[in-house]
Amino acid sequence: MIKIAVIPIDNRPICYDLIEDVLAINKNIKLYMPKIKYLGGLNTKSDTNKIFEFLENLENIDFLVVSLDTIAYGGLIPSRRIEDDFETIKKRIEKFKNIVQKKIKNIFAFSSIMRISNNNINEEEKEYWAQWGKRIFDWSYYLHKSEVEKTFNCVINKVPDNILEDYIKTRKRNFEINKIYLKWAKEGFFRTLIFSKDDCAKFGLNVKEANELQKIINENNINQTFIKTGADEIPLGLISKALCENKNVKINPVFLEKNSTDLISKYEDISINNCTLEQIKLSGCNINKHNYDLKMIINNFKNEQGDLVLGDIINSNKNEISFPAKNYFVVDVNNANGSDLNFVNTLFKKANKNFFGYCAYNTSANSIGCALFCAIIKFLAIKDNSFNEYAFKKIQFIRFLDDWAYQAITRKYIRESKLDFDEALAKKQNELNENAKKISEFLDFYPKKIKYSLPWKRSFEIRIEVN
Repeated sequence: MIKIAVIPIDNRPICYDLIEDVLAINKNIKLYMPKIKYLGGLNTKSDTNKIFEFLENLENIDFLVVSLDTIAYGGLIPSRRIEDDFETIKKRIEKFKNIVQKKIKNIFAFSSIMRISNNNINEEEKEYWAQWGKRIFDWSYYLHKSEVEKTFNCVINKVPDNILEDYIKTRKRNFEINKIYLKWAKEGFFRTLIFSKDDCAKFGLNVKEANELQKIINENNINQTFIKTGADEIPLGLISKALCENKNVKINPVFLEKNSTDLISKYEDISINNCTLEQIKLSGCNINKHNYDLKMIINNFKNEQGDLVLGDIINSNKNEISFPAKNYFVVDVNNANGSDLNFVNTLFKKANKNFFGYCAYNTSANSIGCALFCAIIKFLAIKDNSFNEYAFKKIQFIRFLDDWAYQAITRKYIRESKLDFDEALAKKQNELNENAKKISEFLDFYPKKIKYSLPWKRSFEIRIEVN
């Protein structure tokens, strides 16, 4: 029995439920996570004392995958919002180190490089982002651009000094905390350490910080420390990495749009090809085009990625594709934030028993990491004679119901409705249930009951519970 402890980023279904549901595919894995009520949300932070208590009570754990943002700040969103000073946070992370270094040797950790969103939406930022967010982004972008290109920096619509000072103070605090983690990594405290870049552009203080962290890594020869584009999928990759050690799992990535692999996805700063290669590497797998264990079929975009949230919907015409006789899984990144409707219809008609999973969640990195995670866990479970077919069908049912039925079909109504989010969702429950029947026929999986909820009281995250 392999014992895995995980401290998630927060309490979203993709960060908590997904890990629980996917690891259930392998009967030989015992998962330990804090109770979901102790984790942070959109407007709440994690109960650090309860998480420390959870860690202190762990015994004989094979490895720990931990969101350092949860430990330091109370979660990903609080990392951008809380007012705790550097010394307070330093004491908190040192307490964490003191607890786990005595009992767990294999620590796989990740910490975010604070993002800079290019909009005036303060849903996940400080209050002043509603008025000054876009201008802060522009200031950051052109400041860094001028430094790199050695040109004159001219930013129109200057941000008020007090707001800029607060923003810089928060960034500097988080950056200095990340540098502490590098010292720990050099000491050998982490088995692997990842710094995640979320919602990146070509320039910005977040990009500058990533470059500075990389410079420290290089100059000090810090092993197993990486900077990756993405966020929510990072813990999934780290769990896979831990499980794949010495297993030599081989992946064959195949792009359906072979001439478009150098294009960059929405919300990312590297090509879809490089994003794919990075995610495979993070998961501890190797690339092999001929003698492979799993074929990754990537429904990539031809010219520009669509975005279901922005209304730039692209439904491809890939009716002629066929699915291989050998193990394969599917990554659908033709659109950001949900499925390619035509492609899923083709998948429903032509998929076969060698299917190892599907994902079209949010960004390309999210989708690739999520699909890899599920396929790897299933592959290892079958190899070890510990495969739980019910658990595999359950998580795939949820993924199709979320990524296809909800994100690509129903969510638009929820976003645009003048009703309360819960009321709008209730009004669309029949539509979701009708599409759930199509998924059931495809997977041969028929839940007795499906429950839908919007845990963060917004349209993005839907929790789907089945039994």
